[in-house]
Parts: sequence; C-alpha cells; structure tokens
Amino acid sequence: MNYRKLHLILILIIGIYTNSCVTPFDIKTITFESALVVEATISNEIKQQEINLSRTFDLEEKGPYTESNADVIIIDDLQNIYNFNETTPGKYISNEEFGAVANRNYQLKIVTNEGKSYASQQTQLTNTAQIDKVYAEKSEDGKGINIFVDSYNPNGNSRYYRYVYEETFKIIASKWSYRDLVLVSKYPTIFDFVPRDENKRNCYKTIYSKGIIQTETNNLIDDKVTKFHVRHINNDNYIISHRYSMLLKQYVQSQEAYTFYKTLEDLSGSESLLSQNQPGFVSGNVFSEDNSNEKVIGFFEVSSVSTKRIFFSPKDLDLIVPYPRPYPVPCHLTAPQLNPRYELSLFEYLESGRFLFYARNGPGAPPVDPPNGGPYIMTEIACGDCTEIGTNITPDFWVE
Repeated sequence: MNYRKLHLILILIIGIYTNSCVTPFDIKTITFESALVVEATISNEIKQQEINLSRTFDLEEKGPYTESNADVIIIDDLQNIYNFNETTPGKYISNEEFGAVANRNYQLKIVTNEGKSYASQQTQLTNTAQIDKVYAEKSEDGKGINIFVDSYNPNGNSRYYRYVYEETFKIIASKWSYRDLVLVSKYPTIFDFVPRDENKRNCYKTIYSKGIIQTETNNLIDDKVTKFHVRHINNDNYIISHRYSMLLKQYVQSQEAYTFYKTLEDLSGSESLLSQNQPGFVSGNVFSEDNSNEKVIGFFEVSSVSTKRIFFSPKDLDLIVPYPRPYPVPCHLTAPQLNPRYELSLFEYLESGRFLFYARNGPGAPPVDPPNGGPYIMTEIACGDCTEIGTNITPDFWVE
C-alpha cells in the first residue's frame, strides 16, 4: 500500500483539532509526533516474507523516513523464530523461506536502533479462499478496460478480502532504428552508422499497485465475491499499448485487519479527513513494549493468499488505442545542425549521451522541431532504447 499517503492521513488525524465548521486552509502541521510505521503481512505462501518499517514525517518535509538497523523477528507459539535482515533501507526480508500455517499463533517483535521495543498481538492465519477468475472487459464507453475478480469460499468463513496486484507490460521502443549514428572524427567532422543492438527494442516493466483495495461479503448469504472491480485502465495508458499482464493477489483478512485498512481508506478522502466528526488516532495491533502511550501505526497480518494471472493485448478486447501508441516518456524529434550559430550542434547532441539517431532528415521524413534542421533526426535515448525504461529480459511467466 502507499505508506506516504498513510503517513499524511495519520499526521493530520493527530494534528488537526475538532472544529464546529470546516473552512478552507493551507495544510500545515499543527503538532507533529514521530511514530513508527509498520507494514507487515505474512502469508501461507512459502517464500521469503517481507516487513517494511518507516517513520511518520512532518507535512512540510519530504518523506517517509525509513527505519533502519532494527532487529526484526517473528516468533510462533512453538518458539520457532524467523529472523529478518534489512536488504534496503527500511525493507526487511526473512533469512529463510517460510509460510504461515493454520492454528498457530505468530507475533512480530521489533527492536529499533535506539533500543525501543515493539510487538504485535499474537495473530493466526486466516481461512483460505481461492480466486475463481480474473478477467478484463472493455468499458462501456469503449475508452478503457476494467479488470474484475470472482472468488468463492463454500465454507463461508472468509468474508473479508484485500487485493494487491503486480502489472507487467511490454514496451516497444517507439522511435526505433536499426542503426546508431557515431562520431568518427571531430576535425574534420565525420559521422558513420553502426548496427544498434536489437535487444534494446523490446522490453518489460513491472509496477505495483498502490492504495487500499478491499471488499467484504459479510452481509451476503454466500461468501462469494462476484465481479469485484479491481482496476480501470484508460486506452491512452502506455501500459496497455502492446501486451499487459496482471498478477492479482487476494488476501483473506481478519475483521480487525479489514476494519483498520477500511478506516484508513475512508480517511483518505478530504470530506472524511476534514469533516466535523474529526476522528482520533487509528490504532492497529502493534504496540510499544516500553511506553503504553506511544502511538504506533500499522497492522501485523497473517493472511492466506490466492493468486491468479491474466494476459491481454488491446486486440483481444477489441480496444482501440491512440496512434502513435502511448509511450512511457515524451518523444521529440529534432534535427540539429552541423554548425549552428546558437543551438547545440549534432556533435554536442551525440556527445551528451542523451540522444539517439532515429532517421535521415529530408523529403518524406517525419516533422522535426524546430523545422528543417540538419541531415539527421535525433530523439531522446529512452525512445530508441527501451532498456532505459525497463528490462529486455523476458519474464519467465510471459506469454505472447
């Protein structure tokens, strides 16, 4: 989830006092209290589990701040201890692969670099529920696609669900050329062409969902999730220009975890955040072992997970995407002169390392800015070399 958003929400909750009316104001920190932020969900999936630690930050500052050099462990009721190691600032990965099992109590324990101790309540693995189907449909206006999920637990004992997803998409260099322009000699100025590495044409990139996506079936007879909307993607979004894949993860939550995340999501809207009924601190299940009055943000979840992956291309859904196809970065075409009076020369464009050859300039060539120009059209390096944006290594799971 987006923990910068979480920090901002809870700082405002703590800092803004209740008033009889709501008036526009510039958001500034009235009071600031540094609090540990714990993002901790372990699952029944056998893998190296991950825990993220950070600190709240003042609204006038950039954040969040990572909590580094902490000792992090998870201990179960059989006294099995799972140690975590900090791999990047604030990110702690378990030293060994493990998955939570049913009917066993798990507890998170943290000791910060300052020697402060924190712990979670003991938590058990939630019941399991399998994803039946993840599917995409073209939106009614034809200008995008919607992604839905169906799930069913015949035992009726799951009820509360949270979703996260990973999106992987194909990138094809929009201003591709099979040749690179190189400088052979500066005095006299001589250019030549060499073959461009074709492995720089097709790439892939993975991004992760942000925010909180939840649903519940508590008021339904059957514990069935039917056509729950997970994601909307406009047809002008570059991630679906060519081919797209989503790995959807469904976490079964406890009622307490669901309520915690739901409250945070409700508070993220300006109407809730600045309403007359100004809420107090939203507590989770992590607490300070040294000071019962210290505020700690976050929730330690032990959740069963189900995953399913889908693929699609625009043509699979009869979706019309704009032309030229949307690309992750703007791509401009320019034809620098060999010896301009004021502008950068072609030599300086090549020397900068930020531009690549695209095409020869002349009759039938694409328009350039400014018009006319020199003999060769140049473009930003990311537009002719997709490895500037993603990786050219095809993911193991990829299906064309």
